[in-house]
Amino acid sequence: MQFFLDQIVARVVAIYLFFSCGSILWRGLVERKVRYYNGDIGGLLIDWSKVIAYRDATPVRYWLMIFVWTFCVLGCAGVAIFGWFRPDN
Repeated sequence: MQFFLDQIVARVVAIYLFFSCGSILWRGLVERKVRYYNGDIGGLLIDWSKVIAYRDATPVRYWLMIFVWTFCVLGCAGVAIFGWFRPDN
């Protein structure tokens, strides 16, 4: 039997991230600019939150970042609705 506390924590964190990523996605679509996300360890010297992709100037990077934030929103919605999957060993 799964411990219910990990399900509650996973859903609460997923709901928080859903609204956080959703607001970034919404602002990116409305303002036609979106901030970068870079998870590389090599990018420690650059503050990627200040690098912005504009829809008119850099459309490929803009749409790639919109795809990344959309994937984040959909993933968080899935965890919030269905819970965290842990196979029983």
